[in-house]
Amino acid sequence: MYAVLRSPGEIVFGRGARRAVPALVAARGSRALIIADPFLADSVEIGELRTELEAAGLRSALFTDVVPELPVSAILSAVRAAADFEADIFIAIGGGSSIDTAKMAAVVVAHGGDVPDYYGEGNVPGPIAPIIAVPTTAGTGSEVTPVAVVTDPARESKIGVSSPYLIPAVAVCDPELTLSCPPSVTAASGADALSHAIESYTARKGEVGDLASSRVFMGASALTDLLGLEAIRCLAAGLAQAYRQPDDIQARSLTMFGSLLAGLAFGTAGTAAAHALQYPIGAITHTSHGVGVGLLLPHAMALNAPARQQELADVARAMGAGDKPVNELADAAPRLVRELMTQIGIPLSLEELGFPRDRLDWAAEQGTHAKRLADNNPVVLTVEAARAVLEAAYAGTLSFDPETLGASR
Repeated sequence: MYAVLRSPGEIVFGRGARRAVPALVAARGSRALIIADPFLADSVEIGELRTELEAAGLRSALFTDVVPELPVSAILSAVRAAADFEADIFIAIGGGSSIDTAKMAAVVVAHGGDVPDYYGEGNVPGPIAPIIAVPTTAGTGSEVTPVAVVTDPARESKIGVSSPYLIPAVAVCDPELTLSCPPSVTAASGADALSHAIESYTARKGEVGDLASSRVFMGASALTDLLGLEAIRCLAAGLAQAYRQPDDIQARSLTMFGSLLAGLAFGTAGTAAAHALQYPIGAITHTSHGVGVGLLLPHAMALNAPARQQELADVARAMGAGDKPVNELADAAPRLVRELMTQIGIPLSLEELGFPRDRLDWAAEQGTHAKRLADNNPVVLTVEAARAVLEAAYAGTLSFDPETLGASR
């Protein structure tokens, strides 16, 4: 048996958990830069937090120039704000872009240089200031992961930065903070979370030798499998209801807990083909990451089905398919995921997203270049396999034959 898990030093989950932030800050720093989504700038929650920090004898400054999909320019603005305030700790409140802004700002403040210096795996040379991550969406998992995703206009694509040093010191997950999420954000972030859970559960199998390698994503293991499968159960139970009934706190709690578990699973095991192929899709269509991976996920699952029959059967059971033969359940899993995506309004085809058909070859090539993701896929992600997934996703069908596309790992 192989098992490994990387995670924050502390995780606090539950209704009202945000009230713990001042004490968590006081144990780690004294000058906190709060990085928050712009719509939170004048919110009651931010006002209360700053008042509570002051009451605890802590100084704070607020940075809200966070930009969705995180362009390099927004990171540099946060770096200047942190340096001007002499921040020794970061509080990131919001969606994945806020948390990733804090991660990358903390890296540049600690180690200097330019943002592109840290692209790829393992290029952060050492520790950064502690980050307390407080997500207000249930999806990215960034509050517990070693990954930040940056949009670089010079490269016409998103770029991943991955290092264990990026894992926040503390994750504070309060489902009450997700009650104000509009349905479109609930859908996109929830689709992302489900993709994390399923791709980590079906990822390349890890081995002890990975511990001595330079990999940030360590492959699926006994610990990440437990987390990923439970994440799928929670998301299958809560996501559609949270989308339909935004004030249902039980559904919000299930969805946020599923997102947290999925983040822990993929933060160690890694994601794969759906995430690799979303990068070029998102760069061209300017659609949210969650919408792209949610659309691509069933097709990536169909590609991987020959190599992951038992795992996909487990996914189907976790989504309520009952007890049937393994092959029937494995065949059902991509359809069940697609049905859930339909329930939350995720488009069915790349054509609906406005992706130009004549860029499919380019997107397939670009997707295979995301090595930390492509290499984690259980079926070798050749350009031909990537193109087949994208063709099926463009047409909106699950009808291609994955048996002809490559060997499993």
